[in-house]
Amino acid sequence: MEVINTIGRRKTAVARIYMTPGKGEIKVNGRDYKEYFPFEVHQIVVQQPFATLNSGESYDIKVNVRGGGVTGQAEAARMAISRALVEYNAENRPALKKEGFLTRDPRMVERKKYGRRKARKRFQFSKR
Repeated sequence: MEVINTIGRRKTAVARIYMTPGKGEIKVNGRDYKEYFPFEVHQIVVQQPFATLNSGESYDIKVNVRGGGVTGQAEAARMAISRALVEYNAENRPALKKEGFLTRDPRMVERKKYGRRKARKRFQFSKR
């Protein structure tokens, strides 16, 4: 198996990953993923595709992630890892699709409108 390169997105976060056969190391921007994502919730999110397939120890993954916040970055990495696992073995697709890891979450921040304080909030109305 050669290097598998995939991309995952969530809000404004973009994660590019390189998956190779190995011992199960996950590096995010040159650091261990447990150091990069200090909260256990985000670490679990990154590990979810492997937990679903019961195959965590056989791949080394290098993640380059930019933009967005910590949660968006973790979910973008999850999507990229899921895509790489499907590219490696097409039989993984139904299990990952069922969990929703291959679906791009389209929700984005709504833009601010003119004449308003935020996207939907209005300035205080005074009747008199």
